[in-house]
Amino acid sequence: MAFEKSRAAFARAKQVIPGGVNSPARAFGAVGGEPLFIARGEGAYLFDIDGNRYIDYIGSWGPLILGHAHPQVIARITEAARNGTSFGAPTEAETRLAELIIAAVPSVEKVRLVSSGTEATMSALRLARGFTGRDLVAKFAGNYHGHVDSLLVAAGSSAATLGAPNSPGVTPGTARDTLVLRYNDVPGLEAAFAEHGRRLAAVIVEPVVGNMGCVLPKPEFMAALRRLTAEYGALLIFDEVMTGFRVAYGGAQSLLGIRPDLTTFGKIIGGGLPVGAYGGRAEIMDHVLPAGKVFQAGTLSGNPLATAAGIATLELLRDGNPYPRLEQLGARLEEGLRGAAKAAGVPVQLARCGSMLTLFFAEGPVVDWDSAARCDTRRYARFFWEMIRRGVYLPCSQYEAMFLSAAHGDAEIEATIAAATAALANLSAE
Repeated sequence: MAFEKSRAAFARAKQVIPGGVNSPARAFGAVGGEPLFIARGEGAYLFDIDGNRYIDYIGSWGPLILGHAHPQVIARITEAARNGTSFGAPTEAETRLAELIIAAVPSVEKVRLVSSGTEATMSALRLARGFTGRDLVAKFAGNYHGHVDSLLVAAGSSAATLGAPNSPGVTPGTARDTLVLRYNDVPGLEAAFAEHGRRLAAVIVEPVVGNMGCVLPKPEFMAALRRLTAEYGALLIFDEVMTGFRVAYGGAQSLLGIRPDLTTFGKIIGGGLPVGAYGGRAEIMDHVLPAGKVFQAGTLSGNPLATAAGIATLELLRDGNPYPRLEQLGARLEEGLRGAAKAAGVPVQLARCGSMLTLFFAEGPVVDWDSAARCDTRRYARFFWEMIRRGVYLPCSQYEAMFLSAAHGDAEIEATIAAATAALANLSAE
């Protein structure tokens, strides 16, 4: 398999773009080597500029649940573009997309459209502080909510700790407003609320984690989170940028049976175009300008092309209901990967929620960042390149989730299992 054109393209990109990429997740830093440059996508497949074809399990990091270049989504985008690409004024399409989100997610009574998941989480946190009059927020180690200053923090592995910046440019003062907790740790959560609960404006969480790999929540943890936030008057924010319309049409909250106060969205609601949104109870959302005093604005918010793609995607998901089939395919892939690892004698853990999953190269269960950090990332890197050479495109990091799409079928799943069986056998022989 040749990559000469990708290598040349990367060398050119590095001359004009920091690191040669516009998001660090694309840089292949966690697996070594150089990124592949993509020419096009079609259904369940990606094609790089060297002409290599791959079964794709990234789907643009989650948005493309219908597969690449779905004809009805492309048609809607094309139709919208003929009328103009941006107006900076209200359109009926913005209202229609908002209505679809509200109809699907009962906890959302009003919604504000923005242009990215990062913008959605940043805005939701500002709104939570404005609504409650409190400053402190809590997040969980291993959960990622975009590159918001107050959330780019790290802390000790077990104790609830006020955050310290883990990126240059984030000030200690900003980071000190963030409390970092351990995911799935009920005693730690209770202790944090006992000490800081009356200062907390909000707790933000990935209800099903995708950003340290796919990690599932313990039911008692989510129940405690809802109970404690309500008891102490803090807002519970579900970051469903990844899980919204992915694990179920109503998002992870519909599977968990928990109503957050605010929810952030992105990815799927834009059908592959740049979009984000945050929404929740009307009494909270009515604090956003111009209804209230909490400022948030955006020139391209509710962009006509993004709303057209989002409306088409959500309508297709609602009417076509691919979720039972995605669950079936996901279960078969999980079974096949487990079997391949067992046959090769390679210790793995596999976590899955519907059409998102992660194969962890780990001896024990992965339930939080501490256990995720013990994964054998070097072995994952070797597995990644073994799969690339067999025509399967996986996330270029152990700590990212795989995504299936409605364009995947039995043939793609079986080909992936066959590739993984050979790849894992090679790893065990090393």
